Amino acid sequence: MPNTMTHGLTCLQRRDLDRFGSRIGRFGVNFTVVDTEGQIVLRHNAGRFDSDPQAVVDAGCAVCRAVCERAETRDTDRVWRFCDGHVLLAAPLCLPCNDPGCVRLAGVMVVDLGEETPPAGRDALDATCLSELIRLEAQNVHDAVQNDEQMEKMGVELAQVYEELVLLHKINTNMKVTESDGTFLQLACDSLTDIVPVEGIAIVLERTVEGERRFMVAAGSGLIDLPPRMTALLHSRLTEEIHRGQEALLDSEVDSAFRYDWPASIRNIIAVPLCAKGPQKARPTGRSHNAVTIMGYMVAVNRIEKPDFDSTDMKLFASVASGCAVFIENGRLFNDLKELFVGSLRALTNSIDAKDQYTRGHSERVAIISQWLAERVGEREPLDHEQIHRIYLAGLLHDIGKIGVDENVLRKNGRLTSEERERIQRHPSIGAGILRGIKQMCDIVPGVLHHHERVDGRGYPEGLVGDEIPLTAKIVGLADSFDAMTSRRVYRDAMTVDQALDEIRKGLGTQFDARVGTIFLESDIYHLWDLIQGNSSSIYSGGHFADYGTAAVGTLLR
Repeated sequence: MPNTMTHGLTCLQRRDLDRFGSRIGRFGVNFTVVDTEGQIVLRHNAGRFDSDPQAVVDAGCAVCRAVCERAETRDTDRVWRFCDGHVLLAAPLCLPCNDPGCVRLAGVMVVDLGEETPPAGRDALDATCLSELIRLEAQNVHDAVQNDEQMEKMGVELAQVYEELVLLHKINTNMKVTESDGTFLQLACDSLTDIVPVEGIAIVLERTVEGERRFMVAAGSGLIDLPPRMTALLHSRLTEEIHRGQEALLDSEVDSAFRYDWPASIRNIIAVPLCAKGPQKARPTGRSHNAVTIMGYMVAVNRIEKPDFDSTDMKLFASVASGCAVFIENGRLFNDLKELFVGSLRALTNSIDAKDQYTRGHSERVAIISQWLAERVGEREPLDHEQIHRIYLAGLLHDIGKIGVDENVLRKNGRLTSEERERIQRHPSIGAGILRGIKQMCDIVPGVLHHHERVDGRGYPEGLVGDEIPLTAKIVGLADSFDAMTSRRVYRDAMTVDQALDEIRKGLGTQFDARVGTIFLESDIYHLWDLIQGNSSSIYSGGHFADYGTAAVGTLLR
């Protein structure tokens, strides 16, 4: 028997099924939901006839058994028909499951059409149409659960990325990653020579110069001569020693002759690798061994106060070199993760914009406009760079909740029904719900939640008035409106910039905050227009999207 899991209906699912039962009851049929235990959990009687509860339960249990025994796709998407005096149509409520061999069954919908041959003149709907209606409702329940799970997964993944960034940030902070590589590596060299006196020490890293990979001195002190040929030779010899099973290169003529030829100034020498563990970008020079890539090395010459470097020195050098490698690799990983997170945000917002071809690029443009307006506001009142960064991110994520709105509603060409309007007006709350679980985004949530509020109290979702609306929401809301007005939509052509500014001017004090709106109207709108249309050499005052986005994300981690 296939693996079958039972799953109770949530309050929201029962409410939606209750609404469906009320609607379908208009056709003079009775609607019942039977759970997997054979209990009636929901019932709607249209009032034309009474259903036999036992017959309804028996039909529901029969469908449960059929689905559990076979668990085939055609059974989970099928409407059964039973005839025993009354005609019963039954469809299973199957929820999405990651395991293709498993069925998550929440219950069965049963519709009683009444007598097999209805009285003459009865206003009844054809059984075929009813079958399709309840099949579609079962599919709606399935899709709604799938959307909820996808949003939850997205929130978890987003939170997980943030946790990784925070953890890595803490590690870097403990290693003083605010310092540059050069500063940190020079400190390592100087600190090491305080304990192990040598004539010269250096840290050599692999760099790309004019398209070529070269080993170059990144930090050092004392008397040590490392021309390019010597740095490459040292790397080659160190790699050879590691292939022989050694942890470092140690060479002198204390106990025996030198194994390698060295300049006459060298009496003894030590070199330890700076290794990066884990997958590395492919390098044609093949500088990796056993999943360890040598990113560089630390080398010292001519031990003072001792005739040679010993095992204690080697362990100390190896420990310091390992710390330097961790510092460098953590810095690279941290930057990669920040870029990954910014890229994830952009991909997420682009996926939302892609639901409607007329709104593609909308989220990014709203972010640019929000940043622009926040900077203009900051010229007249206290508003630091971190607040501006958060306003930018709020603009970028303001429509994230539309992932929970059906595409057909978003793309509808014509007047929305009250139910469709209600579904669209949920998107600020859905978006705030996705972001609210991420501690670092607490300051962004109000801008996402309230960007459709109006200062006259006629906005949504909470009908806030005047200064009850957060400044971030006022800025993002105006930016959202300006871009919406100047963008072509399925139901209208785009306004000109002047037309949009006239609309904003008319809405001051009602839809838009008068102070924020006035600052926007007094700014160089046509320069802004060039920026968002890509007609300027730099989209952002601080650089391109990746640069500004990475900086904005960085403020969330402080």
